Amino acid sequence: MATPARIVSFSAQPVTVQPGQPVQLVWATENPNGVTIDPDLGRVTARGTRQVNPKVTTTYTLKIGTGDSPNLVRSVTVTVPGTTPAAAAQAEVKKDPRLPDGKPDLSGVYNFAGVRGAEPPALKPGAEKFRIIRGGPGDARGTTTLGTDCKPLGVPQSFVTPYPFQIVHTGKLLVMIFEYPNVVRFIPTDGRAHPADPDPTWMGNSVGRWEGDTLVVDSLGFNDKTEVSGFMHTESLHVIERYRRLENGSLQYDVTVEDPNVWVSPWVMPQRTFALRPDLETVDEFVCESNQDYGKLFKKN
Repeated sequence: MATPARIVSFSAQPVTVQPGQPVQLVWATENPNGVTIDPDLGRVTARGTRQVNPKVTTTYTLKIGTGDSPNLVRSVTVTVPGTTPAAAAQAEVKKDPRLPDGKPDLSGVYNFAGVRGAEPPALKPGAEKFRIIRGGPGDARGTTTLGTDCKPLGVPQSFVTPYPFQIVHTGKLLVMIFEYPNVVRFIPTDGRAHPADPDPTWMGNSVGRWEGDTLVVDSLGFNDKTEVSGFMHTESLHVIERYRRLENGSLQYDVTVEDPNVWVSPWVMPQRTFALRPDLETVDEFVCESNQDYGKLFKKN
């Protein structure tokens, strides 16, 4: 008979800190069918440690599977004196914030969400060269595209870094600010068309339109220097995203990518949810250091 799943231990060290100070979460489980820690961490290994930096009093909850048994759920609270608990801040989130034109207001700071189970379409004949081989001699175009060089990550790859992003939403423009690597994306939401011949850029040219309460963002005009879940692409990359605000304030995200030079058909990726961070008003500043000498660009002849 199989040994039942259980939580052996779950603790926070220390349990009282000042805003933003590090806390180590430590846990051990046995025979789990999937382990998650909320908020912020999501799916984790059966045993491990992770550092968190709560800015307000926060209760972290570890669950195994569906978590419908007391043996499969355990919580620890990290106290930040003088702050409103994160759960209380979440309760204060407006259920259905709207802009003056009646469209959903997507403004807020959101957690990243990695891609799981993203099975790509078949590659076109001769397109095997676009597959990324991490660190090996066959590494596509000599790059690992791990996002460690402070260059923009493109779309939708920007959403998989372990840093939050922020949306500032007005009636005609949506601005996305990615904490890493300090990149800004501008998306008009008035239904306009793309420029006739956009210059290739890291984040592409994006335009948005509304389908009911869902914002549909169409992006093209990318350069060929970014990754899409383990593959490089060409300047023909085309990305269609769909954003819908949920009742709890989080964002439901659906994305389809296509590149006729790489895959035989569009790649519909698994749906993700970006959790709202009501405890954060803005993302933090992220400064990338570079060894590149730009002084020569400003020297007089």
